[in-house]
Amino acid sequence: MSFILGVATTLAILFLFGRIKFKSGRPVIERAITRRLSNGPYIIAVGGGTGLSTLLRGIKAFTRNITAVVAVTDEGGSSGRIRNEWGMLPPGDVRNCIAALAENDNELKKILDFRFDRGELSGHSLGNLLLLAVTEMSGDFSTAVEKMNHLLSIRGRVLPVTTESITLMGKTKNGLEVKGELAISEHGSELDEIWLEPMNARPLPDVLSAVDEADVILLGPGSLFTSVIPNLLLPDFADKLKDAQIPKIYICNLMTQPDETQGMNILQHIEWVSVALGCPPDFVIANSEPIPDDIIEAYKEKGASPLFLDYHQREAIKDMGCICVEAPIMSVFENEKEGRVMRHDPQKLASAIFRLVRKLDD
Repeated sequence: MSFILGVATTLAILFLFGRIKFKSGRPVIERAITRRLSNGPYIIAVGGGTGLSTLLRGIKAFTRNITAVVAVTDEGGSSGRIRNEWGMLPPGDVRNCIAALAENDNELKKILDFRFDRGELSGHSLGNLLLLAVTEMSGDFSTAVEKMNHLLSIRGRVLPVTTESITLMGKTKNGLEVKGELAISEHGSELDEIWLEPMNARPLPDVLSAVDEADVILLGPGSLFTSVIPNLLLPDFADKLKDAQIPKIYICNLMTQPDETQGMNILQHIEWVSVALGCPPDFVIANSEPIPDDIIEAYKEKGASPLFLDYHQREAIKDMGCICVEAPIMSVFENEKEGRVMRHDPQKLASAIFRLVRKLDD
């Protein structure tokens, strides 16, 4: 383990002293873009996983006034190993969001996502080790995240929702108690209750301050029980969001997730979010774009199905006091590992969000 920390510390020092550099655009254009983005609305985006990082890549083209609040209950892969072996909060989702908000996100993402495949470092990503090293150097995870925010000059900032060690807990409809993100994900569609231990974990003060500054609150997209809801299970944060007199927008997933939300519809997603938040969101953005048949079949084999609104769901959501916004927000592309896959399109999603924001301002 000393070898791992030694490598990570060396990499962190290289970053700190600017030996790893990224190309910048022309200064005049950069200044013009910076002025435009600086005048954009203040957004607080709440979630985790790949869903939140996808959202951030889109909305950073409209504003630099972004605070991404990230769940810290991840326990799988490199993040889980670091959490277990070093007692540090899981860095993976934070890393992804920092990369997503960087000026040159594609180049930076490739570097931070680089995964070692040999020796003691096998399975660890470079970005996770950098955050580990900066945490060890600064003595605090939130300070390390802030340093990475500044070092990489990202558009906005990324904050862990809390720096306390928390565990996701749940109880199924037949009374089985499940512990940890992985177990929650496996039993999500059977859950009757979900909570955090400790139940009184406190959010970072900066997270609460970000709500005071925000013009819009975005929830999701992302795994319902393991990315979006964990943030809302901190009572002080949920109360702050609920009491905020600004639009709250829930962004629906494109598909259900095997086990976690298998068999659930959009209405059921919203009902769970509403319980955790203490009120329904004001708006719900759902995909309206048709999904190719081959994609549906491929996902069906894995236990996933498309999430679309129908008449009954629209009426029930309307009765909750929610306004449905349906828009084409997906794209299909080739993935080296998975073949043809479907994801939220960052630009389409951001455009749908900011069309709504502009309409609310009129």
